[in-house]
Amino acid sequence: MRTLLLGRTLSWQGDPFIIDPDDAVSIETDGAVLIDHGTIIAAGPRAELARLAPDANAIDFGRRLLVPGFVDAHAHYPQTGIIASWGRRLIDWLNCHTFPEEERFSDAAHAARIAALYFDQNLANGITTCCNFCTIHPQSVEAYFREAERRGLRALGGKVCMDRNAPPGLRDTPISAYDESKKLIDRWHGRERLSYVMSPRFAPTSSPEQLDMIGQLWRERPDCLLQTHISEQHEEIAWVGELFPDHRDYLDVYDSFGLLRDGTLLGHAIHLTAREEARAREAGAAIIHCPTSNTFIGSGLLELARLKADGHRIALATDIGGGSSFSMLRTMAAAYEIGQLANSPLHPAHLLWLATAGAADALGLGHVIGNLVPGMEADITILDLQSTELIARRAARSSTVWDELFATIILGDERAIASVWSGGREVHMATPTTAAGERH
Repeated sequence: MRTLLLGRTLSWQGDPFIIDPDDAVSIETDGAVLIDHGTIIAAGPRAELARLAPDANAIDFGRRLLVPGFVDAHAHYPQTGIIASWGRRLIDWLNCHTFPEEERFSDAAHAARIAALYFDQNLANGITTCCNFCTIHPQSVEAYFREAERRGLRALGGKVCMDRNAPPGLRDTPISAYDESKKLIDRWHGRERLSYVMSPRFAPTSSPEQLDMIGQLWRERPDCLLQTHISEQHEEIAWVGELFPDHRDYLDVYDSFGLLRDGTLLGHAIHLTAREEARAREAGAAIIHCPTSNTFIGSGLLELARLKADGHRIALATDIGGGSSFSMLRTMAAAYEIGQLANSPLHPAHLLWLATAGAADALGLGHVIGNLVPGMEADITILDLQSTELIARRAARSSTVWDELFATIILGDERAIASVWSGGREVHMATPTTAAGERH
């Protein structure tokens, strides 16, 4: 049976960084989204869609706002258990918190438990698509994809590759990184709603030989993405200079091994040089902005508005567990606050774009997710813009939907997530159903 979701609806008509935010969206104050077999068939005025599908199962969300499901473009699900670990710079944080925790993922049962907890947290926060670094252990990838497949979610991820500057229990080799990644690609890539992403952690933990092997595998499987980290902190950049003295800069390390092109996801990228910025844009790589992580670990402030104006593709991400919240609302709020510090205020449309259509585009998925238009997969997050008494009072003073949405971005939490749909099925519900299928 077809399903008709009723409420206020928001669909993208363009990039709000390029055109006026009001022109970039279509907002129906009395709207609907029609779903059939996991796909959006139509979106528009309620009355029009009700006539189009009189037999559809209608669910009325009232004044709640239907938006595309949130997309988290960079996370570390194995770090779920160490979120909010105290006070370290990046390298210390990896050695003291991250690496000891990731060693536990040699246990497949532990990996399965954390994967389940991770996806529970994602859905409670309206995240329908995520891209993750697993650990060096193939079983960590198996647990992650298996849990996503069980829930019918769209998920991207891959085995971390590290053959130096890490504990012995977290090192692979150039050959094993190639062989294990290839087996995982063959098993999981393109299966259901899953995609494999080659995942060298960052240049300091991969030898030139390993980076070369990953580049070879990517040439063999160019349909995959590749994710890594770059220029997160100044100490890290200096370390890369010591490890790779013959390269022009940090980005040149990846470029020289064939790891920079359309499909490269550059996590953080806060302190790129002008040359690196120009080369990343020319290559078509995407920058993944992790605002709560950048402030929590003290990394720096990304000049997002300037980079977007220069033509870069940028996505928003939680970076769990260096990031301090699973909430994409909190992540948007942090991006806004960083923009304020950079004297580049972001409109609510900019923030929502970075967490939906912009992130989908960065992941090469803009043709299937990130918007509420016909032909897209029915990944939808329903926001309650009056989820608490404080927010309701603030919303009552709003004269536009943008002002109303902004209050929820700044003040909201998982209580604002009324319902989450993935592939046309409700996968999370925070509000009970009452008579006649209405949600109150």
